[in-house]
Amino acid sequence: MKLYSFTQSLTNKIVLVILSISIILSNQALSANKAEQTNTNNHPLRIAVASNFTTPLKELLIDFHQQTGIKTQIISGATGAMFIQIQHGAPFDIFLAADSIRPAKLEQQNLIIAKSRKTYALGQLALFSMNSTVSLEDLQYLSQKENQRFAIANPDTAPYGKAAKETLAHLGLWQPYQNKLVVGININQTFAQIRTQAVSNGLIANSQLVLNNLAGAVIPSDYHQPIEQQLVILKNSKNVDNAKKLSEYLLSPSVQKKIVNFGYAAIEQP
Repeated sequence: MKLYSFTQSLTNKIVLVILSISIILSNQALSANKAEQTNTNNHPLRIAVASNFTTPLKELLIDFHQQTGIKTQIISGATGAMFIQIQHGAPFDIFLAADSIRPAKLEQQNLIIAKSRKTYALGQLALFSMNSTVSLEDLQYLSQKENQRFAIANPDTAPYGKAAKETLAHLGLWQPYQNKLVVGININQTFAQIRTQAVSNGLIANSQLVLNNLAGAVIPSDYHQPIEQQLVILKNSKNVDNAKKLSEYLLSPSVQKKIVNFGYAAIEQP
């Protein structure tokens, strides 16, 4: 009888020890999960965004922050330059490009989350001058003026620069403009060059005119390849869930209407 009592007591003590250890380990696991969640929440969503969409994005993020409480960090630049940075491991979470070519290449290179490549805006190109009202006919006239500089973004790295080159080529004016071109790093620099009147005329994003209450001449979309602006969520992101929330937000019908009001063309729904 005494042996049974001793055995039972020992068994109970062992069970209590095991339970205590389990509770301690569970609490440690919960603390670790909470710490990890806190770190994730404190880590801002790093958004690499094409220059033309930087100002619209800042406007749109005001409501996004209010809805979600998600912190964000914007890194702006030319699409081609940021594409190269991503290929070399830049710690971005989501990439809002000014074209569809680079996002497609990142997808082919297996650098993005599957099925995350989406079109969020359709860009429009515009002729702009701070000195006078312009029309499409002025492109022919300006090509004939001596000592008349003309601004475009870099066709090799900036999609709006590529569209500008295609527009001039479409009109048979690429060669006449060769000695007149002032090439900006990105479309924001090109816009600044014209607005400060360092350069008299140039081709910029229509959204830059709309957002600054300025007038210009929108280039017909058939003068160049579509400026289909796509976003992708990067595979090395540590903030995928929040990146998905931003993607869903930008593609929502109400936000798409705002994007059109910023000077972009409407995306045809399938």
